[in-house]
Amino acid sequence: MECDDVDEFPMLGDGQEDLGATVASRFRNSQALEHRHLCAAVEAMAQVLKDQNLPPSPTAYFAATMTSLERQASDQSSAADDEPVAAALCTFLSMVLPKVSQAVLRSKWEATLDSLVKFLKRNSVSAGTAKFGMKCISYLLTTGDKSNWLLVESAYGILLNYATDRRPKVRKRAHLCLEEVLRSYQCSSILVKASEGVEKIFEQFLLIAGGSNFVGTIGKPQVTSNGANGAMEVVYILNALKVIAPLLSKKVISKLLPHFQLLLQLRQPFLTSHVMSVLHALCISPTAELPASGLADLLGWLCLVVFDDQKSGDVIMFAARVLQHGMGKVHDLDQNLCADKLPAIFHSLAGVLAFQHEEAIHGASEALQHLVQNCIDEEMIKQGLNQLNLDGAKPAPIERICTTAESLLGHEYNTAWDIALKVISTLFEKLGESSCFLMGGVLRNLADLQKLADEDLTCRKQLHKCVGSAVAAMGPDKFLDILPLNLDCEELSESNIWLLPILKQHIVGGRLKFFTDNILGLVDRLHEKSKMLEVEGRPVASRNTQACVHALWSLLPSFCNYPIDTAQNFLDLAKKLRASLLKELDLRGIICSSLQNKKAQEEALDSLSSLEQVEGLEISLAEQRAKSRYNSKIASENMKILRKISPEFLSTLFTIFMSSPQDKRGYLQATIADIASVADKEVVKHFFIRAMQKLLKVTQEATKSGHARKSSMEVDGSNNEQTTASTRAQLLDLAVSLLQGLDVEAVNMLFAATKPALQDDEGLVQKKAYKVLVGILKEHGDFMTNNLDEIFELMVTTMPSCHFSAKRHRLDCLQYLIIHILMTGEERKNGGIAFFLSEIILAVKESNKKTRSRAYDLLVKIGHCLEDTENGGSQEKLHKFFNMVVGCLAGNTPHMISAAVTGIARLMYEFSELCLSVPDLLPSAFMLLKSNNREVIKATLGLMKVVIARLQAEDLQKHLKSMVDGLLLWSADRKTHFKAKVRLLLEMLIRKCGLEAVKVVMPEQHVKLLANIRKVNERKEKRRNSVSQDKLDETKSSHSHATTTRQSKWNHTKIFSEFGDEDDDDSDADMDFTQTTHSGIMSSVPKSKSSTLRSKNVRKSNKRLPDDLDVLGNEPLDLLDKQKTRSMLKGQQRKGQRSDSDDEMILDPDGRLVINEDEVGHSRKRRATDNGIRQDIDSRSQRSGQSKSHATSASLSKASNKRQKTAKSGWAYTGTEYKNKKAGGDVNREGKLEPYAYWPLDAKMLNRRDEKRSIAKKGLANVMKLSKQLQGKSVRQALSEKTTAQKRKQKSHNGKNKRKSS
Repeated sequence: MECDDVDEFPMLGDGQEDLGATVASRFRNSQALEHRHLCAAVEAMAQVLKDQNLPPSPTAYFAATMTSLERQASDQSSAADDEPVAAALCTFLSMVLPKVSQAVLRSKWEATLDSLVKFLKRNSVSAGTAKFGMKCISYLLTTGDKSNWLLVESAYGILLNYATDRRPKVRKRAHLCLEEVLRSYQCSSILVKASEGVEKIFEQFLLIAGGSNFVGTIGKPQVTSNGANGAMEVVYILNALKVIAPLLSKKVISKLLPHFQLLLQLRQPFLTSHVMSVLHALCISPTAELPASGLADLLGWLCLVVFDDQKSGDVIMFAARVLQHGMGKVHDLDQNLCADKLPAIFHSLAGVLAFQHEEAIHGASEALQHLVQNCIDEEMIKQGLNQLNLDGAKPAPIERICTTAESLLGHEYNTAWDIALKVISTLFEKLGESSCFLMGGVLRNLADLQKLADEDLTCRKQLHKCVGSAVAAMGPDKFLDILPLNLDCEELSESNIWLLPILKQHIVGGRLKFFTDNILGLVDRLHEKSKMLEVEGRPVASRNTQACVHALWSLLPSFCNYPIDTAQNFLDLAKKLRASLLKELDLRGIICSSLQNKKAQEEALDSLSSLEQVEGLEISLAEQRAKSRYNSKIASENMKILRKISPEFLSTLFTIFMSSPQDKRGYLQATIADIASVADKEVVKHFFIRAMQKLLKVTQEATKSGHARKSSMEVDGSNNEQTTASTRAQLLDLAVSLLQGLDVEAVNMLFAATKPALQDDEGLVQKKAYKVLVGILKEHGDFMTNNLDEIFELMVTTMPSCHFSAKRHRLDCLQYLIIHILMTGEERKNGGIAFFLSEIILAVKESNKKTRSRAYDLLVKIGHCLEDTENGGSQEKLHKFFNMVVGCLAGNTPHMISAAVTGIARLMYEFSELCLSVPDLLPSAFMLLKSNNREVIKATLGLMKVVIARLQAEDLQKHLKSMVDGLLLWSADRKTHFKAKVRLLLEMLIRKCGLEAVKVVMPEQHVKLLANIRKVNERKEKRRNSVSQDKLDETKSSHSHATTTRQSKWNHTKIFSEFGDEDDDDSDADMDFTQTTHSGIMSSVPKSKSSTLRSKNVRKSNKRLPDDLDVLGNEPLDLLDKQKTRSMLKGQQRKGQRSDSDDEMILDPDGRLVINEDEVGHSRKRRATDNGIRQDIDSRSQRSGQSKSHATSASLSKASNKRQKTAKSGWAYTGTEYKNKKAGGDVNREGKLEPYAYWPLDAKMLNRRDEKRSIAKKGLANVMKLSKQLQGKSVRQALSEKTTAQKRKQKSHNGKNKRKSS
């Protein structure tokens, strides 16, 4: 359809071309009548200009158009007949005016404006003429003189008159033009006059409507009597005010608000809706100037009109939004007035939560939370607290708001308690510590709700979250004053034990003194109570009390979360913590985690920059308040306290660490490290020397006595016996913990003690020694600079004796060493770097998965460190490192060559641009495909997979010939699975470069392979297209999301697998991230098939209503009605739970159920067949997944058919021979086994390992074989044969033993 509005026309150039020709060419082929008139008028003017030898410039067209319009205005005889021409002229003029120069326009501005006004004042003006005429007037008013109101008054009046026109399009154009004009008048002196014009016309029509049946004519545009004309005009003006009201002057807006109040008092939904729209526009406008008192009064009337009448849900929701923004505006204008009006508004919105409209409830909830967050300020809270202390004073506004919030917990709001609890939580957070004085009743009511049964309280999770907000706001001490735990009462059921998890989760900024005095005091009382209960012979009650003690101790980490009295009361708490560490084994983890959190927070807040960084994070309001109390001075004082108590804690933890088993040392070691980092250097050195003396003593004992080493299989195991090796390892762990607090002398001493341990025969000692060396290189960067030669020589010397369990930590040492040498440019160490680099490269072929993964990570980390320009890296250093890795291809053994290829593939996967930095790399790598070593071929194919996925198509084109030739060398390989891998790589090349490009370089004898690939892909595409559109869209959206947003890790097995899995079909798409940058350590990797299936299952399970939902009758299902929806879903569930048979139950005359044995046998047979198929599918799905999916489905169908044939033709046990013909049940048959012999379930059948499942299947196979041998025999015969066989076997065994002895 052709466009009929100038706004929809395309841009007509910059004014240099022939405007008439452009318009004519644009609309010449249009079938619209108005477009034909436009073309005719334009062509006529162009011909006139041509006849007069005038250029077709915008100025010439402007003059010709205005001349024609003036002629049309003066000729009144044929106005109706010439109206299409007038519309065409106005349309063209609206196009010409923006192209005319401002100088010409200023000279003709007044005359042009007068002509347009006279033209539009005619009696019969068409809609097209009016629309484009107003557009011309709007342009002239916005660009002309804005200082003289008399010059623009008549033109502005034209716009106001058309704002109440009966034609909707004309009226809409007038509203838009008024908005443009008023927006241009914002900074001019005539804004007041223009605004008064709007006010006058609005009051005029209000007076006209007031004299008629105003209410009866609202919403009836067909009314045309003179007495009722003003009603619809009022509505038209209201529609205009939705757009222009924010642009009017403050004086006029103040006069309009009482009129709006008058319209609201009529309680007409049609008028109320329009008034709310105007109010909403005024309230959301940042520039509108409103009187605070008038707006507040109007909002109060809005509450009475809308909420008392309980309008529809949409109306109430919109009214709540208007109140939300309106009260925010009032608060910005006058905070005292807002405080006076807010309780009534809050009460009205709170009443909406008892309504039945879901949208109204959510709208009111959002408005209430917004009012609490933005309209309640500190002054309002302070005033409320002051009035609480005055006797006989009326309730303060904030107190009235809290009373309203408390009423939300009444049973009349029980259907919306979950929504009301969010409002109360917001109020708790806003009031902060003052909530203990204002919200005590609310908190007690929340405790009463907790006592309700689950069926009466469906929002218990929201309730606990609300109580947690109260804990965070009030603080634990004031919270527990209002709602005590009462754990020392006679019965725990009468206590508030349910508060303990909430306190643990939400305490922040508490007082350590309260924990020391109150919580630990309660712990002591509970200890005594537990002992007394044990004496009284009540062990269950005693254990429950001890559980409460542990729960109270678990609050310690929360109390250490930004406490406000660390400097004053942490010393007293520290004494009790040390005593508990020595006595209570179960509390050590809690105490250690508390100390770690405390140290981490104080260290982060010790510097102002760290404080600013912490405050920039998104955290809760309570945590923001707690952190706001901190500054660098307070944090520094707290650090002094931690430093003061560090000697005692180090001594205690040192003792505990040496006496603890290996599995209990993790948190102790971390705690020692944290305390050592803040302690004085001399204190840490004292404990370090003690540890070194013990280490020296134990080492000497091990050397002298030749203590038996552990076997290599027990290196990482846990052993409670304090052998010499484990003691040495324990002391080395302790040394690692103290590293952060050691000075240079102590570090040198530790390094000297570590050197002999690196060559120790015991793997556990080696492992710990390498961890010490890693810690030294990480924490003390200057140590490597000063001792580079010694470390270098040590790493070379210890390489042959490195135990496999210590390999990972040795690789970490090599990482720091290589990065340091490459960053500092030590040329004399390049040979050693190559030696160490080859060790890392060989580690990627390790059988240990952790070591292999660590080697891959080290290659990537080294590359990123060398690339980081902020820390002295550069692209040259990265390329140098990559060239050293490429140099490993010159290895002497196939194992080294394959490892080098694997390392190159990992680096190219992370840094795809490195592939182009070495021009001869890819041709040399492709030459490796001519090797006869399978290990090298496997690695090279994996490299090719990375190259295809990571490089751009134009870069692959350069090497396409050599790649295809190399791949085809293994296209017929049948000994291994390289054939499938080659086919997969060719498919990836086709998808990346195109079929034709690959076909050009493909030898003629292998062209059939391409044809086969194309046919297979076409079949797959057809199968995809056969899927329903819903599933197809779901698959596409899932794949798109995964390939663009997900990130995964390097998958060694997938890339270097010998098999061509089906889930690798899209591997090139998943791995193709050449458009992304590689600034981070992690890179994006493909999405697996299992994750795709999992996401599909999640989406299917998320469907709340089934697609085939049956609705009773012809009435549609109301999805907003929870009761109807739930009943319908329950009906569908019951429908889905019916049995396969649709027959009704058969009852005998006595009322007993009659079962058809034939149908039961048939159903059992069918279930047995289905279960067999399902078990076979499960067993196949647990395998390595290295066969094609279509082969799997074919084998499954073949297995299914085989079972069906067996069931039809072969013998199958059905139990029919035991069927009782006269009654139900089974009977014993003479000469037969007992019915229903069972084979017990074996857990090994579910094991993922094939060898374990095969063992279980052997037992089952023996049972089946034995059952066939004993078929048709009685129990006595079967047992006699079994006894005879056992005797025969025992006799033959004894004979063999005799022959051996002789």
